[in-house]
Amino acid sequence: MNQVETVMAVQHMQEYIDAHIYEEITLKQLSNAAGYSSWHSARIFREVTGRAPFEYIRALRLTKAALVLCDEERRIIDVALDFVFDSHEGFTRAFSRQFGLPPKRYSQSTPPIQLFMPERVFDTYRGFHNGGMKMSERKASKTVFVQIIERPARKVLLKRGIKATEYFAYCEEVSCDVWSLLSSVKEALYEPIGMWLPDHLVASGTSQYVQGVELPLDYSNTVPDGYDCMELPPCKMMVFQGEPYNDDDFMDEIGEVWDHIEKFNPHVYGYNWAPEAAPRFQLAPMGYRGYIEARAVVAVN
Repeated sequence: MNQVETVMAVQHMQEYIDAHIYEEITLKQLSNAAGYSSWHSARIFREVTGRAPFEYIRALRLTKAALVLCDEERRIIDVALDFVFDSHEGFTRAFSRQFGLPPKRYSQSTPPIQLFMPERVFDTYRGFHNGGMKMSERKASKTVFVQIIERPARKVLLKRGIKATEYFAYCEEVSCDVWSLLSSVKEALYEPIGMWLPDHLVASGTSQYVQGVELPLDYSNTVPDGYDCMELPPCKMMVFQGEPYNDDDFMDEIGEVWDHIEKFNPHVYGYNWAPEAAPRFQLAPMGYRGYIEARAVVAVN
């Protein structure tokens, strides 16, 4: 069993868990999804994800329960039963261990918490082992949709790295869990983003690439340990959106958009690049909507 087969077997188990998260899940069912014995499936799952299968399932259920409590007015016991917990008490103990506060208090104040949002392990494996994308390996250009959006004055909650200039290096420095905490911020204006900070926003000894979420100027909830919260001025962003794609091809599709941006002349449309005006940002790659990246611009006088 080579490394790729191992990672694919674990991803099959992840997919089974996602599809049956509201049901009882047994190790036998997971081993059937992986195509190996129960003992071997459990072993490789822990090796690849860092968690035993049922620890992983519990963390994922608690995260999905937390999102329900954040967004909906539901009784704690109903949420507990939805996510296959036998009692209010058992759910409260598990939730408190996972997030550091009981579910009732969380539903009342919804501070940022560290959600468990695992990535598909094969996608992560391929990204780390491809060694990035080379221009010469990218396919012929496809259609890229371009538009201008306005960003208001706002705050941004972010986690800095050390030297990272792109996503995979950032994950090695910081971990891939930052997105899960950012996704829990109820006051967020938009979805979390990966950002390349302008030079004047890069703190000494920290990375250019960070992850964060934009917030209203009056945001006053908790700033988690190790995170920064700062204000950004209003700006214009030129947004580039590629064609929908198969999720397995996300690295190639990012390269398509990058190629287009490198060749793009905003002056033709009445704008100049303004890299110091705002962070360049990317949204999480999702095949159904295409890869999306934005760069700051200013109108030509």
